[in-house]
Amino acid sequence: MKSAKTSYLSSPTTLLRPCAPEDLQWDMQQIQLAIARRAYELFEMRNREHGHDWEDWFQAESELLRPVSIAISETPERFSIRANVFGLSERELKVSVEPTRITIVGSKDLNAEAATKGTPADFCPDQILHLIALSSEVDPEGAVIELQSGVLRFELPKVIPRTKAVGAA
Repeated sequence: MKSAKTSYLSSPTTLLRPCAPEDLQWDMQQIQLAIARRAYELFEMRNREHGHDWEDWFQAESELLRPVSIAISETPERFSIRANVFGLSERELKVSVEPTRITIVGSKDLNAEAATKGTPADFCPDQILHLIALSSEVDPEGAVIELQSGVLRFELPKVIPRTKAVGAA
């Protein structure tokens, strides 16, 4: 019998291809609209008492979005980023890499049982919307993105700024 640790280490690695940032806009808007609707429901449940807008928004986010833990390491040449997306497969994830930002969008497919119970897709708690701001510019074309055992791994080469020649005007 294999140990759980052995099977964890032997799970296959899947390479992901990044999407263009504009291809994620629709998915991001749908998630943001669901959060806004839920925040408004919370506002109404409090008899429209003002002054709690941020509280309502953060509660709606916590109800609708799965938290994503991120680990970032950086060298002068590259960023190495790990994101916990456990439970989502490569077909349920979309990522984009821009020179100073990474976007991760994910949504667990509803199974047939949930669909027959009438669970609306926009209230599914298995959604991810996470943006990672990068402190240095990277080359999106050189990005390597892998999914293994619920961990999304990014290896991003940095753009090395050109230095001016000494004495150049």
